[in-house]
Amino acid sequence: MNEHTNLNHEDVEVNDKILSRVNKEDGSIDIDPRNKIEEVLQESEHQLNYLIDESKYERYFSIIESLLYVTGDPLEVDTIASILECSVEFATELLKVLEKVYERDESRGIKLICINKAYQLGTKPINSDYLQMLLKTNIRQSLSRAALETLSIIAYKQPITRIEIEDIRGVKSDRAISTLVEKGLIKESGKKSVIGRPNLYATTDEFLKHFDFTSLGELPSLDNFIEDEELVELEEKDIEEKKF
Repeated sequence: MNEHTNLNHEDVEVNDKILSRVNKEDGSIDIDPRNKIEEVLQESEHQLNYLIDESKYERYFSIIESLLYVTGDPLEVDTIASILECSVEFATELLKVLEKVYERDESRGIKLICINKAYQLGTKPINSDYLQMLLKTNIRQSLSRAALETLSIIAYKQPITRIEIEDIRGVKSDRAISTLVEKGLIKESGKKSVIGRPNLYATTDEFLKHFDFTSLGELPSLDNFIEDEELVELEEKDIEEKKF
């Protein structure tokens, strides 16, 4: 690490000392770099506090926070490791611990978000109402029904062409697609290998960030929507029958 960080590099080698375990027999601290950080976090609150209270790790956390704050966008673990002059594995463990720190501290309004193996700072959903008061807008509210429908189709069917989107919606979708591209929620992800080679569209990391997903795997199952629609239809039918 560079001299301005004031860290003794000998104190922190690859994956050493960050993974600590309390010896159950004599209560001494046994450093074992083979231990997984999840195991350490699960063992006891005392061990987490021991880990966080180490000044040299707090210095690392401070640097990582500054990097993420200044960048604003997702930062690759490789980049963080390069700046800290440590291994990717060590940087990953630091980020995992920092993520836990944010999760456990209810007084903090920010959290660490991992999107496609890159990290960035984000706000906790519980404070969204207050953020909307400040920003005076909500990206979901600022999208028209047509744009939301188009975005939903792209999210579940990506990569997908404009024609395919319009076939599903039954109406033109040029304006909706243009709006979503402008807002950075979707992007052109290539060309389809058919006559005319139309553009393919897919969602972006910005989409994941705004809708509070860490990956597309967190999207609600389409089966849930189908069941909800069927339930609504049954309820409407029941209401109609009760009229007569």
